Amino acid sequence: MDVYKIKGGKPLQGTIKVSGAKNSAVALIPASILADSLVTIEGLPEISDVAILQELLEDIGGKVDFDAGKMSIDPTNMIAMPLPNGNVKKLRASYYLMGAMLGRFKNAVIGLPGGCHLGPRPIDQHIKGFEALGAKVTNEHGAIYLRAEELRGAKIYLDVVSVGATINIMLAAVLAKGRTTIENAAKEPEIVDVATLLSNMGANIKGAGTNVIRIEGVEKLHGTKHTIIPDRIEAGTFMIMAATAGDGITIDNVIPFHVEALTAKLREMGVNIVEGEEQIFIPKSENLHAVDVKTLVYPGFPTDLQQPFSVLLTQAIGSSVITDTVYSARFKQLDELRRMNADARVEGRAAILSGPTPLQAATVRASDLRAGAALVIAGLIADGETEVQEIQHIERGYSSLIAKLQGIGADIRKISIPEKPAADK
Repeated sequence: MDVYKIKGGKPLQGTIKVSGAKNSAVALIPASILADSLVTIEGLPEISDVAILQELLEDIGGKVDFDAGKMSIDPTNMIAMPLPNGNVKKLRASYYLMGAMLGRFKNAVIGLPGGCHLGPRPIDQHIKGFEALGAKVTNEHGAIYLRAEELRGAKIYLDVVSVGATINIMLAAVLAKGRTTIENAAKEPEIVDVATLLSNMGANIKGAGTNVIRIEGVEKLHGTKHTIIPDRIEAGTFMIMAATAGDGITIDNVIPFHVEALTAKLREMGVNIVEGEEQIFIPKSENLHAVDVKTLVYPGFPTDLQQPFSVLLTQAIGSSVITDTVYSARFKQLDELRRMNADARVEGRAAILSGPTPLQAATVRASDLRAGAALVIAGLIADGETEVQEIQHIERGYSSLIAKLQGIGADIRKISIPEKPAADK
């Protein structure tokens, strides 16, 4: 079993670089299925989700080369190969294969997606969109079957603002006949990124980044080159880490506009933030004040940063309340933080944290991607050596994390330890 070992209390200084956006990458790669020639995507993060998607594209006949963040995808010989199980189960974003394969082949068989367990995240809005475009969608033996004679544009109102549904409907609609209008669409930067790739491939998309997206279907899409946007969640994680454990850290390759909600909340706590065009500098932070946080869809405070932010709140003066309106079950990191001496409890959809509390090293387990990031930050300030288990969750979303943290002075390493017999666990 691989684990992270972290010795806390080391001064963290220097520059840390943000990788390409995970939440863009997992949609951009499936989008390449829609092209009739070579698609090249640059700046991709080297994470397990990207590697799994490469294998899935190869499974359906794609020729894929990936090196140093650059992926070249030749979709010419792809076929509508059923993907009911296997790698599909390993990541949530495998559902983007539904929209892309439906758009190109008019049929697809995709296993129900896996990924982090964050409570109910149904794909009913995805299915609603596919059916509006003319597809028949059934659940057979644990896989989603999508079939269409043809796809025709439609007016689709999303009952819930959903990044996944917005992108998936875009993927299915770009080759449909006529106009598709997505109302109550999500506005995240990753949606704009995907729309930019599709537009460069020849799609006709207007309104990405607003709550109404209009798509005029086209006959075909061609290959293109595209550079992914920086990962705003990784940037936010590093900003929180700098405020929690840093002694002067520059975060490089960041779009400050994309992290405005976090920046505002950090400044409210008393964190000094100096913004450049593509960099953010955070000096050593002291005497931070408690704040209340409510997660919202973009451009509100991201649910993906709620868990890392909870560690910072353990070091603030007073009591803070985090309310997660997006994923009610996303407080699993608090059980582990309590093992490290945090004063934290959950009441309904809210978490209450009091501080400042000195954290103590412990053996903790990452229950999901962002909870894992929170535990790494906690380990960086804890007294003693923290062991973080289940790190495969962390490596789904943070590229070269060990090297990046070591580069600013962290005492962190990845090691393999023997698995304990089941009876001892």
